[in-house]
Amino acid sequence: LQCALEYVDQTIDANRRTDGLYHAYNLMQVEEDGSISIRTLYEMLEGQVAVLSSGKLNADESLDVLNALRNSSLYREDQHSYILYPNRTLPRFMEKNRVPEGVPLDSRIVSRDCGGTLHFNPEFRNATILDEKLKEHDVSEEDRKTWLETYEAVFDHQSFTGRSGTFFKYEGLGSIYWHMVSKLLMAAQEVCIKAKGSEVEAPLMERYYDIRKGIGAHKSVLEQGAFPTDPYSHTPAMMGAQQPGLTGQVKEDFISRLVELGVRVENGCLGFDPFLSTENDITFTICTVPVKIHKDGTDSIVMVRSSGKKTEIPGLMLDAEQSAEIFSRSGTIKELHVTVCSSTGG
Repeated sequence: LQCALEYVDQTIDANRRTDGLYHAYNLMQVEEDGSISIRTLYEMLEGQVAVLSSGKLNADESLDVLNALRNSSLYREDQHSYILYPNRTLPRFMEKNRVPEGVPLDSRIVSRDCGGTLHFNPEFRNATILDEKLKEHDVSEEDRKTWLETYEAVFDHQSFTGRSGTFFKYEGLGSIYWHMVSKLLMAAQEVCIKAKGSEVEAPLMERYYDIRKGIGAHKSVLEQGAFPTDPYSHTPAMMGAQQPGLTGQVKEDFISRLVELGVRVENGCLGFDPFLSTENDITFTICTVPVKIHKDGTDSIVMVRSSGKKTEIPGLMLDAEQSAEIFSRSGTIKELHVTVCSSTGG
């Protein structure tokens, strides 16, 4: 496992781009001589989320990625958020399936249109079908190789990434996929937690809240193009947010909000550390128990039981037994009053 981690670390390092982002997917081609060639795809939001969550980068390197992302072609200014891939112009229908001149002409493989442009026979849906036809027609090995190379150069099937590279809605070109933005938010939050107390804590938190500002609830109806308090699937380039409901966005947003409030669970023990929160006073419930957090004074928890008994607990962590009473919704604990030292609470 240690050996595998060393290779994974080396792979991540090798995939750092010159602009500070990281390559997400590479294309492998086995050549005829048995060697392997590698080429990279364009930058992807998913790749930046993955590298931030990998644990490989230190706080400074993570900040570099978040800054590079904000200055990249993945940033969509009108929504103050990020698209999956860089937007691009797709070739129009008449620009597709155009075979370059210089290939060995064969009417069984290509034909000219009225404008003189060569096109592959439409029955060749993939290179395997084309290769079968070439063998049926006893095409020479040299010409067969030329045809197959030309076919891949024309269609570039190896680089096909699905609807995100060909559609204009859903997770398509120029479209924000909100679930991935929420994954980015959670990845940035994890980095902030690891960097707590370091010199880059403040700039990392700035990047975290910059990402958060782009998510619905902070926008006007005009900006969102829909009710801003609902979760959505995606926002295409040509219209407002689409497909409201229980989308993938909900899960990561829910987790990140709980962590932002300060909720921590470690080894079955409930604790609080709201350093990510910008509020001095926070009130919420966890498993129906009201929790009131105030940033001032000394770290402590006052536990008020349903009987009226109050117990002051030093620090910001309940023990496993007290935590179990809350998690099981036993009703024995009425509320928690949490005081966080302002120097530790952000």
